[in-house]
Amino acid sequence: MATNTLSRPALRLKGSVADIPARRKRAPLSRILATVIVAVLAVAWLIPFAWATLTALKSETEAASTPISWIPASGFTLDAFTKVLGSGNIPTWTLNSLFTSAAITAITLVISASVAYAISRIDFRGKDLLMGVIIASIIVPPPVLIIPLFQQMQSLNLIDTYWALILPQVIHSPMVFVLKKFFDQIPRELEEAALMDGASRLRIFTTIVLPLSRPILAAVAIFVFIGAWNNFLWPFIATNDSSLLTLPVGLQTIKSAYGIQYAQNMASALLAALPLILVFLFFQRQIIKGVATTGLAGT
Repeated sequence: MATNTLSRPALRLKGSVADIPARRKRAPLSRILATVIVAVLAVAWLIPFAWATLTALKSETEAASTPISWIPASGFTLDAFTKVLGSGNIPTWTLNSLFTSAAITAITLVISASVAYAISRIDFRGKDLLMGVIIASIIVPPPVLIIPLFQQMQSLNLIDTYWALILPQVIHSPMVFVLKKFFDQIPRELEEAALMDGASRLRIFTTIVLPLSRPILAAVAIFVFIGAWNNFLWPFIATNDSSLLTLPVGLQTIKSAYGIQYAQNMASALLAALPLILVFLFFQRQIIKGVATTGLAGT
């Protein structure tokens, strides 16, 4: 006995499996375009860096000669690095930069994370005003605060000390804002369960919130460290003792008296940037992950 089967037209749902081939056809084009843009930006960044490196490896005569050439006729040399390293106390200045940058980073993390968590989770009088002041302070140019900070350090007799280098740099309003936005995304149910079990706010903060915030804390730490390492103006003003100079300030004190020395200038710049390049190479995954999880995309 023959059975008749009724055929029904296949439904084409938007976003169904039937649309996958079309999406796969469009994906490579956008990926190629993104790759081309990233490659152009990478080349635009690498050309000045390559030029600085090659200039630092030239003799002063070759670096100042015209027409300008990438490859010197007399070959490459390390004379510029030798003169820079022999003209100043590079090891001491490097240790000073490492110590002050690490201290600034650690203190900034403690202060910024504590303030951000309090604003995110605790209701208190003046909370909105405090958040408004933090956001408003982001637009204040740091040079505006140089004179008040110097007068404050001078009144406390902290000039020419490590404290004068560290304390004025531990308040970072943008980092408080970024951490606050991240803490807002952490489910409150986790903290409410801990509160019901008798945990204090401090214990919740240290055992629940901070472990969940490792990506953003790592990103904030790296950004603060880089900013502290590169800071030139405040360490230049706050210190007169050569044994307390940071690396960017110390390198400026060994300029030659014979005019601009291009090779030595480039060598100094590379020596100052080398630690930051290493930091980025080792922690680039944490930087990217931290930026991707700040929560700023939805603001």
